[in-house]
Amino acid sequence: MRTITLLILMAALASGCQSTSEFMTTSSIPVAITGPAAGAIAGDMASRLAEQIGPAGRKSIKMENDQSEYAMALEAALKGWGYTVITDGKVAKDQKPIEISYSLDGFDGQLFAHLGTPTVALGRTYVVTSTGATPSSPLSVMQRN
Repeated sequence: MRTITLLILMAALASGCQSTSEFMTTSSIPVAITGPAAGAIAGDMASRLAEQIGPAGRKSIKMENDQSEYAMALEAALKGWGYTVITDGKVAKDQKPIEISYSLDGFDGQLFAHLGTPTVALGRTYVVTSTGATPSSPLSVMQRN
């Protein structure tokens, strides 16, 4: 079932890769979203990450803080799950944080949220409304060895 979901998601992403211009860009423009939508997406993705990497315990997470609504909401959601979140890059010598990457990309009127660690990558699409966001696809989980 995961394979089918992953294939469908990859096909959907690949279908959006067509371009009529003579050159392609390698950067994406971050999507700006409101506080309620950022909180809904961050809360869902943080809970799904907690399912994959286990309970917080003494685990810490290192992330880049770009001061966007989503970054702040994701940091708050991870702290709500009990993780220590490092955003300033200062890591103690005895600390081995889990580094995460995250992004929001818009396509076809929806947002694709990505949250990744060195061992797992999560992806899901959302429909954004003025009051928040709701998932519009199943969660895609990719385990890395």
